[in-house]
Amino acid sequence: MALADILHPEGIIAALRVQSKKQLLMELATNAARLTGMSEREIFDVVLQREKLGSTGVGSGIAIPHGKLKNLAKITGVFARLETPVDFEALDDQPVDIVFMLLAPEGAGADHLKALSRIARVLRDQDLVARLRSSDTVSALNACLNQEQTSNAA
Repeated sequence: MALADILHPEGIIAALRVQSKKQLLMELATNAARLTGMSEREIFDVVLQREKLGSTGVGSGIAIPHGKLKNLAKITGVFARLETPVDFEALDDQPVDIVFMLLAPEGAGADHLKALSRIARVLRDQDLVARLRSSDTVSALNACLNQEQTSNAA
């Protein structure tokens, strides 16, 4: 599964300014609502419920919040690079500045897990994450993410 299948340039935020995890999730939900036509409140609530089970802050300044929505048409991603890292209650207690939110239809099952796995693999590439952190435009971030896909496909 290629990231381009789930993440479109309209779903990339190059320099998000937030003060907290809650505000971050709300901003991502607002962006996802514009992409999906779903309610931002419903998106926020689903992702927040998942966070209550345990933080999706995976370490090294990266978080992958996710959730499943009943009436979502297809798997959708929203990527954000934060201007200032925020506390995300991550596994390593480090603040987060790279966030990839993944939303999936309720019945997505294996496709949801494949997408999560793909995102996690991409964000384990330290060189790629360094390029993402130094990119400050949507086009540059999109190019980094798409370049990664091309190099791994070879």
